[in-house]
Amino acid sequence: MNAYIFPGQGAQFSGMGLDLYENSPKAQELFERANEILGFSITDIMFEGSAEDLKQTKVTQPAIFLHSVILSKVLGEEFKPDMVAGHSLGEFSALVANNTLSFEDALQLVYKRAMAMQNACELQKSTMAAVLGLEDEVVEAVCAEITGTVVPANYNCPGQLVISGDVKAVEDACAALKERGAKRAMILPVGGAFHSPLMEPARKELADAIENTKFNKPSCPIYQNVSTFAVTDPEEIKKNLVFQLTAPVKWTQSVQNMMADGATKFTEVGPGKVLQGLVKKINRKMETASASV
Repeated sequence: MNAYIFPGQGAQFSGMGLDLYENSPKAQELFERANEILGFSITDIMFEGSAEDLKQTKVTQPAIFLHSVILSKVLGEEFKPDMVAGHSLGEFSALVANNTLSFEDALQLVYKRAMAMQNACELQKSTMAAVLGLEDEVVEAVCAEITGTVVPANYNCPGQLVISGDVKAVEDACAALKERGAKRAMILPVGGAFHSPLMEPARKELADAIENTKFNKPSCPIYQNVSTFAVTDPEEIKKNLVFQLTAPVKWTQSVQNMMADGATKFTEVGPGKVLQGLVKKINRKMETASASV
């Protein structure tokens, strides 16, 4: 069974999507439609912007979404997912891929999500840190002991977890985790504490937008970050999407469930190869590939 997976924030690079734009009239039409919907030329930033330009949350999230979704649309007939999943932001790309959301509606939600997250980041100084070489349970226990807000945010693969919270709590947790034997516990260059309770203002803002968007019956199951199991009910998909901003991304568990349900090949659709690397760390025998036209 073919599993298609979609990357999240951090996979962006200058020049992303340019080859699609230049070689496919369909891609060109979708990119131009995106510029109209967003009200600014995101293609200029994607194709010619600096790494600094691309790092703005309001640009990064729609840019990665567009690269993934337009690539899947250009693949045409050969794009036949049996199951889909996306890492954080990538969940929106996955929901277009399985026809739950329209291209236009999903892009508007992604942009609202980006702006809501940026606003939430400005309310309190917060950050995230990558923790390598410890069992998930140890990281969870240490976070629970720290004063302040710090929680596991991304379960990326066994031995690689990202924590998220207010700056002091994350720094204290990093020190405690190193004492407990972490190979590394390093602060990440991110704008705020994504997938933590500090994103609650953004979750509320996005919940209204999601509630007012049409969700269709998907063409194949999505394994969502919040629940990790196959979901096909539009109302349940909505609910999980609302909670995604404040809940951890359970990527390890989602991939394990996709494998248990018969996935034989994972194809990453979008910029970079991060997710393929994570799949290989979860099961090194699993076949992985990048989608290409």
